Amino acid sequence: MAKLTVINRDGKESGKVDLPEDIFKDRVNEEVLHQVTVMYQASLRQGQACVKERHEVSGGGKKPYKQKGTGRARAGSTRSPLWVGGGVVFGPKPRDFGYSLPKKIRKIALRESLKAKANDKNLHCLDDLTGTFEKTKEFAGILNGLKLRGKTLAILDGSDASVQKVSRNVAFLTQKRSQDVNAYDILRNKNIVVTKTALSNLIQRIKGSSQEEKASKEVAAK
Repeated sequence: MAKLTVINRDGKESGKVDLPEDIFKDRVNEEVLHQVTVMYQASLRQGQACVKERHEVSGGGKKPYKQKGTGRARAGSTRSPLWVGGGVVFGPKPRDFGYSLPKKIRKIALRESLKAKANDKNLHCLDDLTGTFEKTKEFAGILNGLKLRGKTLAILDGSDASVQKVSRNVAFLTQKRSQDVNAYDILRNKNIVVTKTALSNLIQRIKGSSQEEKASKEVAAK
């Protein structure tokens, strides 16, 4: 069974936690990770591009010139898409690009994203930070002790409330709760720092999805 080293507030090893084999074994399912990444990125698109169609362009109430005798093509309105300043045919309109995938797939992706970070040695575990933090440099010192480089996601369930306040000014750091984090949050950050409580909560979320999947298979088999 794979193990993850636990670091205390002083930057020293305080023990190890077991990573369940049923979650952290086998290869990473990159297909599922791709599906959820595209879904989350689609929901971030603003979709505000907008152009005017023929009926929205001002003017065009009068026929530009007579029907015959000018030698020019027939025209009934200056709002025609053929004219400069006319409407646009099939142009973009504000829309929502977001869509949803089944809850089971999103939970499987959460499992695979954690597995990918563990395989890459970018998953780090801390003791619950129960003591009060007065200054940002106290919390930053813990991260420096881990020798982290790049964007970092911290999931610090079970920690003192002061941690959130002192971590606001730490560069390239984002904080999330274990019940709010998703696979895209994990994949878009290079390093993941979790407390023992947060890791336990994440494993419970993942195991809950595995139990649901097993139950559904049993029902289908009957």
